Amino acid sequence: MGSLFSSSPRPLFDANTELPDLKGKVAIVTGGNSGVGFATVQLLARAGAKVYLAARNESRATGALFRLDAEGRGPGNGDVVWLKLDLSDPRAAKQSAEVFLQKEQRLDILINNAAIMSSPFQMNAVGIQETMVVNHFSPFIFTRTLLPLLKSTAEAGSDVRIIAVTSSTITMVPRDAHFRTREDWNVKYEGQVFDGLKRYAKSKLASVLWINELQRRLNADGSPITCVSVDPGAIDTEGSRAVKSRSLVLRIILNLLQFLRAVASPPESARGVVLAAVSPALQNDPSAYKAALFKPIGKVVPKPGLAANEELGKEMWDSTEALLREMGV
Repeated sequence: MGSLFSSSPRPLFDANTELPDLKGKVAIVTGGNSGVGFATVQLLARAGAKVYLAARNESRATGALFRLDAEGRGPGNGDVVWLKLDLSDPRAAKQSAEVFLQKEQRLDILINNAAIMSSPFQMNAVGIQETMVVNHFSPFIFTRTLLPLLKSTAEAGSDVRIIAVTSSTITMVPRDAHFRTREDWNVKYEGQVFDGLKRYAKSKLASVLWINELQRRLNADGSPITCVSVDPGAIDTEGSRAVKSRSLVLRIILNLLQFLRAVASPPESARGVVLAAVSPALQNDPSAYKAALFKPIGKVVPKPGLAANEELGKEMWDSTEALLREMGV
């Protein structure tokens, strides 16, 4: 496996010439009201897909819809619909998926993009730290609830994809990390450099392991669904700017990356997410791409360290299911 697409570094994406026709397809993009999520919604809609912009805040979602119109939505563009999704509570995430199931008879593309980054340690009402709930537990139950519809869509011969947006920070997670107990999920990394970023990194490691294990289980069931992880690279977003405001060292590092032009804009980074979600290459050779990890732009790379650990993935899955049961979902 190599690069899906040969191109100059971070080229502008031409949806008219590079995207397949997505008319008749239905997609969900979580965190679609800003950043990479917004740009992803825009590209999918311009290719004709009906896109559900899943986000918690109605006013921000409405603002995103107005912005989509202002930036151009011509004839043939797909509809964009707000889907209320509160990832701070797995029970609310499940309810959001159930609302979607009442609205649609198919789901072709599910992009789990929403996340919080390097936030202060805060315990959620369900007894798991907020970063893990928002970045892993809620996407897990949201996807699990939608899985029967994803499977039925795939059985009808459609090319169905599940995408998890991850991060290169997963290499920061200590090699002795586990996901066996509630305490494993609530590690603070207190007193360590970049403690908040390490908590974020561990949540993103869980995402990659989740995609790996989900793909393994779907394969065992004979389902043709393709699951992949996508690292969009360093991006200039609200989240990265918030990180800079909280850490002098990270501010220096990110400013240096921007100076070296190593930080992409959301539209540039969204290109890699969308290509993984709709490229015909994945459908033409699914065995080469199932559970793959993509780097910018369209490059399949080996999973680093713990991200390739199958036993850790099974441990993560079993622990996630057990804790969700304790939460009543």
